[in-house]
Amino acid sequence: MKRLFRSLLVAALLILLWAPSSYAAPSLEKFLGTVAAQDLMKGADRYGPVEGLPPVAGIFAGEKRIGHVFLNTDLNDATGYSGKPIHVLIALDADGTIAGLKLVKHSEPIVLIGIPEKRILEFMGRYVGINVTDIISRKDDTRSVDMISGATVTILVIEDSIFRAAVKVARRLGLGGLKPDPVAGPRETRTIDMTRTGVMDWETLLAEGAVKKRRLTVGEVNEAFKKTGSAEALARPEEGAPGEPVIDLYMALANVPAIGESVLGKAEYRLLADRLKPNQGALVIFANGRYSFKGSGYVRGGLFERIQIIQGEDSYRFRDRDHKRIGEILADGAPYFKEVGLFVFPKKAAFNSTAPWRLQLLVQRAIGPIKKAFVTFETAYRLPDGFVNIKYPPTPKGADAEEEESRAQTALWQRIWRSKTVEVIILVAALLVLTGIFFFQNILVRHLKLTENIRTAFLVFTVGYIGYYAQAQLSVVNVFTFSNSLLTGFRWEYFLMEPMIFILWCAVAASILFWGRGAYCGWLCPFGALQELLNKVARFLKVPQWQVPWGIHERAWPIKYMVFMALFGLSLYSLTFAEELSEIEPFKTAIVLKFSREWPWVLYAVVLLGIGLFIERFFCRYLCPLGAAMAIPSRLSMFDWLKRYKECGAPCQRCGDECMVQAIHPEGNINPNECLYCLNCQTLYFDDHRCPVVIAKRERRERRAKLNAGQPAQNEPDSPPVAGGS
Repeated sequence: MKRLFRSLLVAALLILLWAPSSYAAPSLEKFLGTVAAQDLMKGADRYGPVEGLPPVAGIFAGEKRIGHVFLNTDLNDATGYSGKPIHVLIALDADGTIAGLKLVKHSEPIVLIGIPEKRILEFMGRYVGINVTDIISRKDDTRSVDMISGATVTILVIEDSIFRAAVKVARRLGLGGLKPDPVAGPRETRTIDMTRTGVMDWETLLAEGAVKKRRLTVGEVNEAFKKTGSAEALARPEEGAPGEPVIDLYMALANVPAIGESVLGKAEYRLLADRLKPNQGALVIFANGRYSFKGSGYVRGGLFERIQIIQGEDSYRFRDRDHKRIGEILADGAPYFKEVGLFVFPKKAAFNSTAPWRLQLLVQRAIGPIKKAFVTFETAYRLPDGFVNIKYPPTPKGADAEEEESRAQTALWQRIWRSKTVEVIILVAALLVLTGIFFFQNILVRHLKLTENIRTAFLVFTVGYIGYYAQAQLSVVNVFTFSNSLLTGFRWEYFLMEPMIFILWCAVAASILFWGRGAYCGWLCPFGALQELLNKVARFLKVPQWQVPWGIHERAWPIKYMVFMALFGLSLYSLTFAEELSEIEPFKTAIVLKFSREWPWVLYAVVLLGIGLFIERFFCRYLCPLGAAMAIPSRLSMFDWLKRYKECGAPCQRCGDECMVQAIHPEGNINPNECLYCLNCQTLYFDDHRCPVVIAKRERRERRAKLNAGQPAQNEPDSPPVAGGS
């Protein structure tokens, strides 16, 4: 067994050292592509370009800017309980009022599997309508932190990051009567990465955002003409099903080496590169569908009237001299396109290839012999960061963003601790009581009934207070989060946001050095305590108990170590997936969510508890990955508090027979990795009516006392026979 644990420790260290630690932060632009403007802010129909540092985009209703949208994680830390950021899109109106919110990405385990995300979104809806001036003037301690049971940290991190980000953007833009921030500083410098070359296939071009697609359907076009209010236009709707495409429009920057070579082919790109001047832009636009983006106007008048490029305050239209007909898109896997055109910006144009821009497509409908109605559709494009060299400006003098972020995080966890002062005091007091029990165990265990009553009372406290009230059920997910934070940037503030969990982990770290994993698993784990209490009830009701044969037991208990190592290795590559698989622990269902969950999860937890009625602590023995995680460092335990006689195991087997988790080997030694420190073997150790060794000592004392009193000694052997189960 020693070799097994050494191997597990070495494997864990190798995985930690080898695991990749890079993390690519999602961008505002990426998330804007997943959320419609009208879903974020009422009355909006499109986003403007992403600009500035930190990035902010405008929200428009027609040509009017009605608000601003930004990502909370671009402005401050929003690391949740998972150790990963919680990304929220935030919309502010011109008055500095929160007009809309969207939770766009997170890795919170309690929300991924457990509490429905809908409840989180409903709670976030309370923030809509709050003005930045109210945020600045509010007092931190006026809100209750126990807002959604089981998701307190998640909610508080979301709230804190939303409010702080909103204030920062409002100050920078001068919204809500706030003065613009004088130290906003210059924006980053972006230039095309001319060193990135090589041909990409069609799927890669689309996946990286190098090629942008916009599909217009019959329904969208008809709805757009409907909004114009033109009866003549409505009288001639586009024919076809609402979902049928009118045009599939694609665009890409051809002057970027890696994109130009992939889309045009190396030969055509070289011709283009020889033609272009420094910083001169070029687009390739291509499409399929019934509608032509070229039209016929450029043939008659030399102007492509149906397309226009808009960047900032500037707009550009192309003439026939700026255009070159291209036969096909040469990227591997690209479909055939009906229309392909290469457009080069005039040499004097101020077009910036690395800045956001929009392609405006004019869609026309004949409403008479020579009369037409028009609507426009816009598609935003920004050259992905992978094709850009970005140079960020130095932090403005006098501003220390990291120090400010650290102060904000400190304020948040201190606020949470103040709100849970009573709960913390009770938990610390309970831990002190448990510490006293362990330190003075040799006195306590001499009183069998008192020991049993104290243990039962503590288990009830663990289930009722630590589990159902304080929601302080530790999980193997905590281990994954901690190890992941070591790889991606460790900060104490993340762990201090959950006081009860933090205190328990500190207690576990200390207790492992003294008593191994048994201090937590045997006394402080709510689900473990629930199993044991239910088994006590089952025994009282005479439910038969099954003693697992030793040969099966010693081959089954390593399963939990295999489960832990598999989950731990997976967590270093996909923390979210590992958290989902960690549902092998029924803790979330039985304790955190109090069985208020979908029936398969409840059934799983009930089945495990049901087995525990016949095989005491079944889950703890064979399946618990958290117990395995704690058992590995328990090999470092410095003390051996559990007393044994030389006769234990050879031949006496009573302690082993009565051990609730079969942690005592047939040869008599106690396996510290499996022991739950219930102290039953220690009550036996001192019991002169149950332990054969102590019984013999008592009887010898009694015989000597009778002899000293002048009474004839009975003809008794010096010691009774010691046999298994005696």
